[in-house]
Amino acid sequence: MSSSAPLPRWDLSDLYPAHDAPELIADFEALEAKATAFAEAYQGRVAGLGAEGLAGAICDYEALSELEGRIGSYAQLVYATDTADTGIGRFYQQVCEKLSALSSKTLFFTLEVNRIKEDELAKWLTASQTLARYKPWLETLRRFLPYQLPDAVEKVVHEQHVTGAGAWVRLFDQTMAELRFPVNGKDLTFSETANMLSSAKRDARKAAANGISETLGNNIRLLCYITNTLAKDKALADGWRGYEAPWSRRNLSNQVEDTVVGALVATVRKNYPAISHRYYKLKARWFGLDKLAHYDRNAPLPDASDRHFTWDQARDTVLGAYGDFAPELAGLGRKFFDNAWIDAPPYAGKNAGAFAHPTVPSAHPYLLVNYHGKARDVMTLAHELGHGVHQLLAAEQGYFLSGTPLTLAETASVFGEMLTFRAMLRAETDPKNRKILLAAKVEDMINTVIRQTAFFEFEQQVHIRRRDGELSPEDFTEIWMEVQRASLGPALDLVAQDYGHYWSYIPHFIHTPFYVYAYAFGDCLVNALYDVYSGADTGFQQKYFDMLRAGGTLRHKELLAPFGLDAGDPAFWQRGLNVIIGFIDELEALEKA
Repeated sequence: MSSSAPLPRWDLSDLYPAHDAPELIADFEALEAKATAFAEAYQGRVAGLGAEGLAGAICDYEALSELEGRIGSYAQLVYATDTADTGIGRFYQQVCEKLSALSSKTLFFTLEVNRIKEDELAKWLTASQTLARYKPWLETLRRFLPYQLPDAVEKVVHEQHVTGAGAWVRLFDQTMAELRFPVNGKDLTFSETANMLSSAKRDARKAAANGISETLGNNIRLLCYITNTLAKDKALADGWRGYEAPWSRRNLSNQVEDTVVGALVATVRKNYPAISHRYYKLKARWFGLDKLAHYDRNAPLPDASDRHFTWDQARDTVLGAYGDFAPELAGLGRKFFDNAWIDAPPYAGKNAGAFAHPTVPSAHPYLLVNYHGKARDVMTLAHELGHGVHQLLAAEQGYFLSGTPLTLAETASVFGEMLTFRAMLRAETDPKNRKILLAAKVEDMINTVIRQTAFFEFEQQVHIRRRDGELSPEDFTEIWMEVQRASLGPALDLVAQDYGHYWSYIPHFIHTPFYVYAYAFGDCLVNALYDVYSGADTGFQQKYFDMLRAGGTLRHKELLAPFGLDAGDPAFWQRGLNVIIGFIDELEALEKA
């Protein structure tokens, strides 16, 4: 990058000054005392609390949960910046174990709340305004009642998570952080190597791709074993609880009907030829190739400038786009830059991805990115900042009501990307540069919609086949190559020997099974939402802010109704996909001009 100014690192002292700070020790002691007192006051008595009694108990439980959330958030953020450090790893594990033990003392509460009779709870909700405020939280909680296990079993499942699935997730994170990928005589981190896949130099892309293939291949048995174990663990838990399909629990958590997810996936799949197949055929022609190699997929166009954005340029680009939409949006976004709420530089041991962590309403969110100065990094910043602004606005709902399901959590992030892209496109009058911008956006949307839908189909097949026994590396490769070829199309030359293990580095498969369709949901939703914004005279911004401020108090039908949108309508998804098709139409028109 052209600036020598150091990239920002976050300051976690708004949570705790250090992982051995007296404040953290004191909060652990307070949490233990409060959890013990809570159990003594309410265990076995929830059904007889009455309206105001239950309201008071929920307020107490929320305060306890927020304190747990503050401690847990701090540990996660410390660990994310150095997963390879054994001392930090030990601290993170100790926090997880302590929080698991403490939360097991209060686990009874939600189980007993769910056993309150429906008609009794309805009367209480009418009788208490305080309790009525928590109605969305109670409704979400009670959706899981049919799958609830006996209290003693729930406690065992809860306490064993930290040494069961949680331990396997940590092993995956540590393994990926410690892996090094040989590229042109150097051993690089995954973030550094993956960044080279978007290099303008084909030899560099090929070398990086070969390095990824080699290292993943050398570690594939461990990565397969981790995935097999977690899939079996999930299958056992789903079987005990009675979920119909491996993805049923995710849909329930996302507060989205199976039919809606099915309509999304079916519509995206139907559009593979019109979007990804068509675009990659066009890109292969631009490169003068019969077929693209897998490492050409995210390559910049042959005539693209190798522009690097300084951190200041990235900040000003994103905040400028946010401000054009609404000054309030830019003002909220600026808080992340004016304060030390972002960790930007890539370095060894750091989480290789990007995320926005909401922490707790009494603090503020933090953003993690790995900034290399490319246009895609600017879009990633716009994406994560959208999450952060959403989390700030929703925080006023409190700890239990501020969180949104994954499907809606991607709305503000993808909308932030769209605002940034549209601002850059409006400012660009040169046809060549406009083509480069459009192509980059189409590729990002393909990665978000097409690729993530294919990832979802990959997960579906893996979890279904895992029921019949452990999958071999060859089984994973077979499933992976099948869905990749179907989704990306014949213009890509996908060779199993080179590309067959690329599924194994994707963290969502490990951390949050079946998360991935939420990206496609969010992108299509935002495309439809932006279409409404483009045709709106006034009032859209206020509706948008109301939607973000609602947090988890409203469901997708209620949130989209003011915009005249309905995710239950199959045409809704096609409307979103038509935006991508329109961009490809424009690219073809530019080529003919």
